[in-house]
Amino acid sequence: MVLPVILNTIAARHPLGGLAAQQLSPEKQAASPTLKRQLFPAMSAIDDVKKKAGAASNEASREFNIASQKAQEKTGKIVPWSAKYYAACITGGMLACGLTHAAVTPLDLIKCRRQVDPNLYRSNMQAFSKIRTAEGLRGVVTGYGPTFFGYSAQGAFKYGGYEFFKKFYSDLVGEERARKWKTSLYLVASASAELIADVALCPFEAVKVRMQTTIPPDIRGTFSGISTIVAKEGTSGLYKGLYPLWGRQIPYTMMKFASFETIVEQIYHRLPGHKSDYNKGAQTAVAFTGGYMAGILCAVVSHPADVMVSKLNANRKAGEAFGAAMSRIYGQIGFGGLWNGLAVRIIMVGTLTGLQWMIYDSFKIFMGLPTTGGTGDDKKKAK
Repeated sequence: MVLPVILNTIAARHPLGGLAAQQLSPEKQAASPTLKRQLFPAMSAIDDVKKKAGAASNEASREFNIASQKAQEKTGKIVPWSAKYYAACITGGMLACGLTHAAVTPLDLIKCRRQVDPNLYRSNMQAFSKIRTAEGLRGVVTGYGPTFFGYSAQGAFKYGGYEFFKKFYSDLVGEERARKWKTSLYLVASASAELIADVALCPFEAVKVRMQTTIPPDIRGTFSGISTIVAKEGTSGLYKGLYPLWGRQIPYTMMKFASFETIVEQIYHRLPGHKSDYNKGAQTAVAFTGGYMAGILCAVVSHPADVMVSKLNANRKAGEAFGAAMSRIYGQIGFGGLWNGLAVRIIMVGTLTGLQWMIYDSFKIFMGLPTTGGTGDDKKKAK
């Protein structure tokens, strides 16, 4: 008696098994409560969650479109390469860099401390646990303030400057050569933008590194920290890490923009159809994927300079020449020491870069602008 009920129950759930249930009389079906029982309640719960998530996503998309339409009506049509266009790029860059760098402050804190003292923690998990225990939850986000302000300023000049210099150099060499030398233009434009962006970042980076690598921190606030450094060392104290910062950030940004543009172009080249065939969500997903892949390359290229920035800001002696400080620190840590904390930085920078491009392109979509990269020659002809 039991076996037929089980078989009929399973058959009724099978796409082709409705016939078994149909062969039972209504009286037998009513007499068999197993048939009415939900066979896989967990799957039903998952389906409910999916439906709710889909509804929430649709509602969020609707609200985004309404807010986007209002913003576009307020600002008016944005013409590419106009003042409004660069203002939108500057704002998108501020959001992309400021929010993402601030969000990974705990990872950055651990990375900086391990760069300065490799023996301080055995692992990243142990570092987090020790900091949480010794310094509380607030200690885990040490450096949040200067990180947010510094990278917001840097993002504004980086992304806005990149768009400006890309257009400037393209016009300088002419349309045909710009298309032929596009990768070189990406590299030069991004380097030019980062050169300026790091001047804005450097004072905040000096405060952040001292705040994070001094235990307990002797600087508690962003702007009070700037005042403290200026009072003790003068304005030059805020910029003593500028050269290694350029050494870290300029190669990083050149790799970030040039590889992103190339990767996104290749993604759209291999996808069926054209970039314009894909909706906003798909295009931002491409932006995140391209950004994450570019971020991994960025982390490796710029890591030795990143270690040196942390060391110089923490250990450079008053009045010590830049070259002498570099030689002294390198003598202490050696070539291997330049790679301390690389694993955590790959995770951090990959995620950061992916999110930055996703946020930046999402803001461009919000303002009615096309996403970055993947236009023109990358379009794949339908087979």
